[in-house]
Amino acid sequence: MHPTQFSSGDVIADRRADYARMLADNGEHEAAVELMEQALELAPDWPAGLVRLADYAEKVGAKDKAVAALRKVLERDAEDLFGARLKLALLGAEDVPDAPPSAYVEALFDDYADRFDKALVERLDYTVPAKLAALVTEHHPERFATTVDLGCGTGLFGAEIRERTDRLEGFDLSLNMLAKAGEKKLYDLLAKADLSLDAAASGLFVEGLREARAGLVSAADVLMYLGDLGNAFMLAAALAEPDALFAFSVEDAGDGEGFQLAPSLRYAHTEPHVRTRLSENGFDLLKLRRTTIRMDAGKPVSGILFLASRRP
Repeated sequence: MHPTQFSSGDVIADRRADYARMLADNGEHEAAVELMEQALELAPDWPAGLVRLADYAEKVGAKDKAVAALRKVLERDAEDLFGARLKLALLGAEDVPDAPPSAYVEALFDDYADRFDKALVERLDYTVPAKLAALVTEHHPERFATTVDLGCGTGLFGAEIRERTDRLEGFDLSLNMLAKAGEKKLYDLLAKADLSLDAAASGLFVEGLREARAGLVSAADVLMYLGDLGNAFMLAAALAEPDALFAFSVEDAGDGEGFQLAPSLRYAHTEPHVRTRLSENGFDLLKLRRTTIRMDAGKPVSGILFLASRRP
């Protein structure tokens, strides 16, 4: 059985899991735990079921039971498609990883692609692309020869910058998101890339794509799916020609020096962490702007927009 399957392959186990979900939706998490345990007796190697058991167990304060279930997920799902290691870190059972599993992020956005634009723009009041493009334009009203949009998603930032760049390249980990971006016919190139990998493996420099080719590198609302930003900034530096701009957003972690893993399983970053990683990778900070970047569960999410310049 492929670990992404939400069906256990056992009809009775699926039925009990469905009842468990209904109970959990009604706030009856102890009963949901019991039913999920019954389901897993019939399908003990079902990663999605183990993840659901862990979720319900956490809600009733059964931390040990949640941790045990998540460790079983990792035993059965080496790629960690369900982000079990992130969940273990939130429970204090593992160190916070420097980056989430690529397979988890890819699966998350492959599933989200069809409803991404509607969910973010209409329901979550997502404003980063327009605000980030405005920050760029304030500093550099001229056109760019080439813009590289990292984590381009469905092309929301591309739509904001297209009229101001001769060439627009978009890279994303999710093929479904790239397909949605392609439907908008904004990009001259769309390709899969992984910002957690080194330059040779990332996918940013294949098929004759040279380094130092971009006058603008953007990363709108993608860095919250990375912890330590050193590798992503190294890739941005390799893409950027001398004096190129690097525009990006992060969720604001507030005071401190590093980054945090939030209950949303996204990362938030402190200003000092961003400043340090920028400097280490040859960027000078030009501007930063604190703002609300979206709503989450009815509450505003605080973020920081950054504009930096690649040193000659």
